[in-house]
This record gives sequence, C-alpha cells and structure tokens, in this order.
Amino acid sequence: MKRVEIIDLPKVEDSRGNLTFLQNKDHIPFEIKRVFWTYDIPGGQIRGGHAYESQEEVIIALSGSFDVVITNSNEEKTKFSLNRSYYGLYIPPNTWRQMGNFSTNALSLHLSSSVYDESDYIRNFEDYKIK
Repeated sequence: MKRVEIIDLPKVEDSRGNLTFLQNKDHIPFEIKRVFWTYDIPGGQIRGGHAYESQEEVIIALSGSFDVVITNSNEEKTKFSLNRSYYGLYIPPNTWRQMGNFSTNALSLHLSSSVYDESDYIRNFEDYKIK
C-alpha cells in the first residue's frame, strides 16, 4: 500500500541562487496529468477537506509555508509542515487531507495523476471513513 511521504527533489545550489526541478518517473511516482496552484489564501482559511478515490497528488510549497493535515479513517491526524520548495508531499489515493496555517504569500503547487473529475472526490468525511 502506498503511503504519504515527503519526496526530496533535486536542489542545485549556486551563488546566483538555487534551482530545483522535477521530472516524471524520476521524481514523481506517477505521470502528471494536471497541475494547479493555490495562492492569496486569506488568514485562517482551510483548503482541501477531501480525498480522491483514485487520484495521486504531490504538493509543493513554492513560496511561504502551510500545513497539510492527513486524517485516517480512525480520525488519527498527521501534520506535515511544508516550507521548502525542494520537498514535495506525496499523497496516495483515498487519503483525507486539508491544508491550513498559510503564511502570507504562500504558494502551493499541486501535481495530479489525473485530469479534474468531480466524481473522484470524496467530500464528506463520514463517507470517507466507510470506504
């Protein structure tokens, strides 16, 4: 079974600034079919609050910081604080997540294994617990 984990992305350090990159299959455990990002999140707001039935995702904090809270069906929570652009958080299918504690100007990049499909979302936690 796949598990939530931090992926170390390559970091090329240089006196002119650092560079991080990613390549399908080399760094991401799925073919990327959709990319989106969140930004300008007002203080105190929560994003996510859902799971996907089949979609895999990697979340990267490109700028600023935020927390990703993973909740299992027993309601046990694990918090991942993302604040480095050379770390990605891999989230396998059927994983409940929510994002919060966004710093000012936080920018999160999301890499997804499938195109947008509303029917893949599990938006009710009680439904998630029985799957």
